[in-house]
Amino acid sequence: MVFWGKPLASPRESPRAPGENGKRALHLCAVDEDFVRLFYSFFKSLVGKDVVVELKNDLSICGTLHSVDQYLNIKLTDISVTDPEKYPHMLSVKNCFIRGSVVRYVQLPADEVDTQLLQDAARKEALQQKQ
Repeated sequence: MVFWGKPLASPRESPRAPGENGKRALHLCAVDEDFVRLFYSFFKSLVGKDVVVELKNDLSICGTLHSVDQYLNIKLTDISVTDPEKYPHMLSVKNCFIRGSVVRYVQLPADEVDTQLLQDAARKEALQQKQ
C-alpha cells in the first residue's frame, strides 16, 4: 500500500493499484485534521513493520517503522537505501528521522493493511465533515 500527501476530496484507489511487489496505492487525504488523525492512527498501528519511504528528492529508504507523530514525521530503524550506488553516503546510516512534508510515498506490505476498513473510516470522516 502506498500513501502520499496529495490533497484530494476523498480516498480512492489509485490508477497505480495494485502495483509492483504486491503493493497497493491509496491517496492520502491530508486536507484537514480529521484525515491527518486517521492516518496518524493508522501508521501508529504499523509500528514495527518494514516499510519503504520514498522522498520528494527521489531517495527511497527501506526500514522498520519505529515511530510516527501527529505531523506524520517518521522514524525508521535498520535502514537501507534502494539505490546504494546513487547514494553511497547513506550506507553508513542505520536510523533516520524523516520530516513528514518531504515524504512522497510510504509503501507498506499489502497483507498488513485492511484496505476496506481504512476506506470505510475515511468515508465516515468525510460524511461527518459534510454534516
